[in-house]
Amino acid sequence: MPELPDIVVYLERLQALVGGRPLLRIRLASPWVLRTFDPPASAIEGKRVTGLRRIGKRLVFELEDDLFVVIHLMVAGRLRMRPAGSPIPPKRGLAAFDFPDVTFLLTEEGTKKRASIHVVRGAGALADHDRGGVEPFSMTVEQLGDALRRERHTLKRALTDARLVSGIGGAYADEIMHRARVSPTVRTDRLGDDDVTRLHTATREVLTEWTDRLRAEVGDGFPEKVTAFHDEMAVHGRFGKPCPVCGAPVQRIVYSSNETNYCPRCQTEGRILADRALSRLLKEDFPRTLEDLE
Repeated sequence: MPELPDIVVYLERLQALVGGRPLLRIRLASPWVLRTFDPPASAIEGKRVTGLRRIGKRLVFELEDDLFVVIHLMVAGRLRMRPAGSPIPPKRGLAAFDFPDVTFLLTEEGTKKRASIHVVRGAGALADHDRGGVEPFSMTVEQLGDALRRERHTLKRALTDARLVSGIGGAYADEIMHRARVSPTVRTDRLGDDDVTRLHTATREVLTEWTDRLRAEVGDGFPEKVTAFHDEMAVHGRFGKPCPVCGAPVQRIVYSSNETNYCPRCQTEGRILADRALSRLLKEDFPRTLEDLE
């Protein structure tokens, strides 16, 4: 899923490419991708783009006449820049946003079809898309602590809950927890003040570093290879590979279609966290510590 750094770079490049220009029309290849009917999609045709903004992991086009187009890419949705008037791909194409000099295609891999477009009018309707989480670059340490401790969850779940913290998904949550040296399974009501301070610092550092890195990679182009997996990441997607800090093999917890990656030496005092499926399969042979892996 595109997360805050990806969304920021998307918005910066969209502003550079189509800011101030009219959105000529939206072409829809799938009837379900547009989740609103009032105002109709035709209401935005020919309206000039007056700004772009982020709401959580959503991209927002601000248009004339107090109109907004809200795009939620979800897990597999992506924007593709193509020559003006390009056709929508028949299999994975959902919609096309036509501007005078360029077209942006909304595509989605897979069959779950979760990506969405909302056309709304007015600040009140736009605010309905804000889940209410604190903003990583403007939050204070105290605000982060209050958000994380508001409900009793594991830290990984809390960091990726848009009602608590805005814009963070599984990939950058793994990187933030590793940078802060905090276990992904610690209960948020047990977080100490030092833990929250480290998490606050790590959140800003990780998101800033990756936004800068992605911005440099894209340059004057447009992000075409948006992914949650990067070789330069410390732990996310790096199961079995050495932690760049201490050299211990990165471990993972797999649940449903998701996984959490962490370093047992840096984050869990050498303990291997239980993976429900694997620990059930291995039973007594499931490794409990780094020493058991050797």
